[in-house]
Amino acid sequence: MRRYVAAIDQGTTSSRCIVFDRQGRVVGVAQREHEQIFPQPGWVEHDAETIWRDTAFVLGEVLERSGLGADDIAAVGVTNQRETTVVWDRATGRPVYNAIVWQDTRTDRLCAELGGGAGPARYQDRTGLPLSTYFAGPKLRWILDNVPGVRERAEAGELCFGTVDSWVLWNLTGEHITDVTNASRTMLLDLRSLQWDSEICAEFGVPESMLPQVRSSSEVYAPIASGPLAGVPVAGILGDQQAATFGQACLSPGEAKNTYGTGNFMLLNTGTTPVFSKHGLLTTVCYRLGDADAVYALEGSIAVTGSLVQWFRDNLGIISAADEIEPLARSVDDNGGAYIVPAFSGLFAPRWRPDARGVIAGLTRFVTKAHLARAVLESTAFQTREVVDAMRADAESQRLGLELTTLKVDGGMVGNDLLMQFQSDILDVPVVRPVVNETTALGAAYAAGLAVGYWSGTDDIRDNWAADKTWHPTMSAADRDERFAAWNKAVERTYGWVD
Repeated sequence: MRRYVAAIDQGTTSSRCIVFDRQGRVVGVAQREHEQIFPQPGWVEHDAETIWRDTAFVLGEVLERSGLGADDIAAVGVTNQRETTVVWDRATGRPVYNAIVWQDTRTDRLCAELGGGAGPARYQDRTGLPLSTYFAGPKLRWILDNVPGVRERAEAGELCFGTVDSWVLWNLTGEHITDVTNASRTMLLDLRSLQWDSEICAEFGVPESMLPQVRSSSEVYAPIASGPLAGVPVAGILGDQQAATFGQACLSPGEAKNTYGTGNFMLLNTGTTPVFSKHGLLTTVCYRLGDADAVYALEGSIAVTGSLVQWFRDNLGIISAADEIEPLARSVDDNGGAYIVPAFSGLFAPRWRPDARGVIAGLTRFVTKAHLARAVLESTAFQTREVVDAMRADAESQRLGLELTTLKVDGGMVGNDLLMQFQSDILDVPVVRPVVNETTALGAAYAAGLAVGYWSGTDDIRDNWAADKTWHPTMSAADRDERFAAWNKAVERTYGWVD
């Protein structure tokens, strides 16, 4: 009897496999971290072959730990770090270069060239995205232009391109496939037709033969070819933030979630019509179930949140473990006037300033490492406030009738009570953490399970969702406004650092 669904969660720092039961509860987990490669300032890479080896390892490990076999698993879903770009040989399966990670900024000048006189918004009315180093299309163009022999091999039809979902699926099944959510992060997809845009591909210099087939987020793609799950169908693909939105049961227009991971990503379900932002947000595909109409979202993407805690630990050595930051921050009443703006990769939504770099502002002799710890946490909440303000502005200006009254949260940082309370305070709305925090993997599991009838419909997803803890705002409006004004002053000090 196939009692469970498995999800591969290939993230920025690790590869995991999680097994879920019908109630969405975790039955087993296996995880393996991989190396972050920094060849030059602003460059971030992963070894794609290591990612695949780690993925294959955790698939076997979770079954062994849980005492399960292939006969217990109804389907497998895949969720992934989205814009990270892989190019590999169609015959050998060998990558031609390291995977270029979503955080990488090497394509900043290329993006300016592609924008030409129209600027960053050149393709936004078709793709929902501004020209930015964040997205996969410019990274692919960089590989074509800079890795010897690659363009010629690509034009001869010898190479495949994909985001990490495509790379994992190729190795699992031999099929070259992506889903609409990941395709919508390349800058090469027309958001309305949900097909590759031939004109943009030509202007980017990308041979269409490299591109994967675009499919829905929930359907049977192919069986796993070999290994401990051989024969089990892969039946769900969702980019990680869309997967978390699905796992949080944000299935109706106006429902939103915020994931606190390496970066922060807030998605607001806007229904079956794409809404194009006028306030610095992205328009993206939220999910598509089989042949049903696609559901869209507005997204606010923040590059550095959880990775700022990692930087505080690893680069500065102020703490030795991530969970030390909360008690250190709690030892003081406020940030002592210090603000940290982590524009390590420029600023993403809603400002989109690739020329920005990180600053610590407001330092005096009074400031201690405890104040800096608090400033690290507060920077995540302030950046989220900027995204929420942009969503509210879009909703009002476009008369969407959408109002954020509660924020659902998930990800590694939501176990930090101090941060969650400050987040509620600075937003002036309740913040709710679900019982099952593994919402990214759960969303991929739901997509796969729905495709094979393990769950009967989306009502099962709503029924499974339950709140664990809610934080309510306690900060005065005057205090909130004063702190946010100081944050804005600090952010403006980051502008123009890179020519």
